Amino acid sequence: MKKMLTLEAFEQASEIVRKVTNDTSLMYSDYFSSICGNKVYLKPENMQVTGAYKIRGAYYKISTMSKEDRAKGLITASAGNHAQGVAYAAKKYGCKATIVMPTTTPLIKVNRTRSYGADVILQGDVYDESCNYAMKLAKEQGYTFVHPFDDPTVATGQGTIMMEIFKDLPLVEYVLVPIGGGGLATGVSTLAKLLNPNIKVIGVEPAGAACLKESFKEGKVVTLPSVSTIADGTAVKTPGENVFPYLQHNIDDIITVEDDELIVAFLDMVENHKMIVENSGLLTVAALKHLKCRGKRVVSVLSGGNMDVITMSSVVQHGLIQRDRIFTFSVMLPDKPGELVRVATLIAENQGNVIRLDHNQFVSTNRNAAVKLTITLEAFGTEHKQKILEAVSAAGYTAALENATL
Repeated sequence: MKKMLTLEAFEQASEIVRKVTNDTSLMYSDYFSSICGNKVYLKPENMQVTGAYKIRGAYYKISTMSKEDRAKGLITASAGNHAQGVAYAAKKYGCKATIVMPTTTPLIKVNRTRSYGADVILQGDVYDESCNYAMKLAKEQGYTFVHPFDDPTVATGQGTIMMEIFKDLPLVEYVLVPIGGGGLATGVSTLAKLLNPNIKVIGVEPAGAACLKESFKEGKVVTLPSVSTIADGTAVKTPGENVFPYLQHNIDDIITVEDDELIVAFLDMVENHKMIVENSGLLTVAALKHLKCRGKRVVSVLSGGNMDVITMSSVVQHGLIQRDRIFTFSVMLPDKPGELVRVATLIAENQGNVIRLDHNQFVSTNRNAAVKLTITLEAFGTEHKQKILEAVSAAGYTAALENATL
């Protein structure tokens, strides 16, 4: 295995990144503590100046470059957060930066990257394709490539998060860290073991892009045939070759999280902590329910908060549906005056709030026999939903659940 990163390097990086980072002190979460039976603290890197932890690794990496390498111009590939980190750091150092981003990157990340003065090229459907194109341009144009994760120097910068966690909570027992390519996890886990070998570092991946878990199974870096996840910042097919030995040595376990769990975690975070955290940043929050330990001091790293409003709207909608706070059902009614009012009154008496009605008189050729009424409404949750459906059934209607949409 390669020589481990040193404590001295992390200390140096911590001093340097302090020039550009915001204070993201740990926040104790009563809510998440109660649902998982541990003492949960949040590390809100979504509150960084660029909206994510990536500014740490980018700024530290550029600080170690020679003036000649900076003068060549910098290039990188990123799904958004590393892009903003490199663009911001390059602006601080007066360097030209070119960023290659997947075509699926949320607009907010593209626009913010450009706002820091970087040239943005949209190329490839996923990060890996963007990275290949960026490396090709670096070779052709002579740019200095700044890898988003497969670089021990970048990983050292990301690991400064662990230095701050340890200062805030010296008795920390578990740290949950999101994994895409592995740079953040390398820095955090390596420093954690240097500070206290008893700290357990758990990596969390989206189930649809679990490249490190598969690599651990094989004992070597493997490439997934495809990835599919709403956690765009961690939609990576291949973990970093250079950081893989560190991850093998220092990561204690990997938890995978389904996309549906991220949707619920988003609502939990908004409602209980009034914070916007992007899907990749919510991996560690969703993973809390999978922990087998109880009564431990656990830190969840919230890696970023760069989510565009369209994605946010979709996540909120699906989350409300998952929690039965929005649902749709249909009933067959005789086509005669008063039936629609009768059903609406039943719902109102049971405190349901109708948000959409569809009265279809052409569902049957015999309109006098039946018309279809489809209702979408708001409820307080599963118990309230069942109460409304039971009231409708008790009134002599047969309620059939439908797929809910807003």
